[in-house]
Amino acid sequence: MRGTTPEGARTEREAAQWVRTMFARVAHRYDLANHLLSFNMDRRWRARTVRRVREVLERPGARVLDLCCGTGDLLIALQAAARRPLYGSDFCHPMLQAAARKSPASPLFEADALQLPLADSSLDLITIAFGFRNLANYGAGLRELRRVLRGDGLLAILEFSRPPNAAFGALYSFYSRRILPVVGGALSGARDAYTYLPDSVRKFPSADQLCHDMQAAGFRDPGYEHMTGGIVALHTARA
Repeated sequence: MRGTTPEGARTEREAAQWVRTMFARVAHRYDLANHLLSFNMDRRWRARTVRRVREVLERPGARVLDLCCGTGDLLIALQAAARRPLYGSDFCHPMLQAAARKSPASPLFEADALQLPLADSSLDLITIAFGFRNLANYGAGLRELRRVLRGDGLLAILEFSRPPNAAFGALYSFYSRRILPVVGGALSGARDAYTYLPDSVRKFPSADQLCHDMQAAGFRDPGYEHMTGGIVALHTARA
């Protein structure tokens, strides 16, 4: 099964370490870069995700995890809708520190998404925003998410995608390959991180393929909706 393949990484362990180190280097400017490079569209993408999972958030006692939570933007939006603290997890310590500063009441823990320290069937909802693409093994990640979700639990993956319109896709490709690394590199001091981003999107499974992979991992009713011309897709599936 596929997984992220940063330049120079030869094994899954090396890929995971590269990603962890990269995010640690950009954590201090991660939010600023995200908002500027997406023209603040990232806020709308997260808001749409919250609306899509609201029915689970509003269940009394529902156990919710925002995985690969980064600096906590989606986690904070989910908590506002649920009106209670929710779990957040990431495997990059500086990212978790940033999330803790923004949301001190959130119960956060450091963990690898491929080996979660959680019991089988212990969660009602898992969300992941722009983190699934960075896993070293997508199939193993989906199987692990299926393991910890309860029956009829919901998985929501917000991730970059490839626009279905060829003309718009070409325009977006020019932006992501030529402009994004320059601006992102200047903001963060780590140009390689923003060169990796469009490269990882190009190698990531198509929206249709990810649905197929979800089903192969044991999920039911996988589906997706494109946003902003297809540069982002919100994938959902039931356990």
